[in-house]
Amino acid sequence: MTTFHNPSLADIRELLRASRTIAVVGISDNPARPSHGVTTSMRDFGYRILPVNPALTEWQGIPAHPTLEAAAQALGPDERIDIVNVFRRPAQVGALVDECLRLGLHTLWLQQGVINEPAAERAVAAGMSVVMDRCIYVDRASMRG
Repeated sequence: MTTFHNPSLADIRELLRASRTIAVVGISDNPARPSHGVTTSMRDFGYRILPVNPALTEWQGIPAHPTLEAAAQALGPDERIDIVNVFRRPAQVGALVDECLRLGLHTLWLQQGVINEPAAERAVAAGMSVVMDRCIYVDRASMRG
């Protein structure tokens, strides 16, 4: 039985308006991959991107981080990760939820096709905001300004 529900569209839009820094877990440097195009567009909308992929040292000139923890540690004392945007297999989401909770991160965005209801429900129960099976670019592009 499905119990997970995404935030309302109004809440999603407010989240996107209030956010500045997005850690992208599973980003690819291959322009043919969805993570590349979506992240390029989000950067072009003005978001700060923190690439997270142990196979990359940089993404479009931005230093890449092997883990979410390394990305969080690279920030200054007054900076934070607003959204963790996930382009990984659904089976890997549980471990990411654990890492987000350990790091005190507040928002997890599971891209379209990334569906792990038990992990999403666990994150919400722990106080996180979770958007699942939605494209962050599509939602941001639908906003004015």
